[in-house]
Amino acid sequence: MARASLRDIAPWLGLAALAFALDQITKWLILASFALGDSVTVTSFFNVVRVHNEGAAFSFLAGASGWQRWFFTAIGIAASVFIVWMLRSHPGQKLFAFALACILGGAIGNVLDRLVHGYVVDWLDFHWSFLAGLFPGGHFPSFNLADTFISIGAACLILDEILRIRKSRAAKAL
Repeated sequence: MARASLRDIAPWLGLAALAFALDQITKWLILASFALGDSVTVTSFFNVVRVHNEGAAFSFLAGASGWQRWFFTAIGIAASVFIVWMLRSHPGQKLFAFALACILGGAIGNVLDRLVHGYVVDWLDFHWSFLAGLFPGGHFPSFNLADTFISIGAACLILDEILRIRKSRAAKAL
């Protein structure tokens, strides 16, 4: 199968750029409006906060000596290159390409944070009492729009695979 041109994947790159832009705008607003550790209650289960995450998901390796910044930056860059290659290989698979575009936009957003600040700016703080056994005070770890886009993309990849398997089984049954 021939690889698609950049024009063929332009809509997916545009979606990734939109995800990236939304993430960066919201992070800029948080950095401009909040001091580190500030929190504003929005609802009984949601706060806007300013948190700096020097690690990865759930602050994994946040307490390391600094090498993790470059490690997670390199992983993000490598993943982004791989995603663009995958988009060029499968631009017509809409759900798959949508998922990859979401992940790409989020990955680049968090990579830029690591390069510019040395940490990722997180600001969404959800909390429910039923989470108290898992997280201090029931507060799910803070996250940002980049993380949200990555999670949406991951969920869509799973859905795409489930649909692909169902379609393959249905074709075999005929």
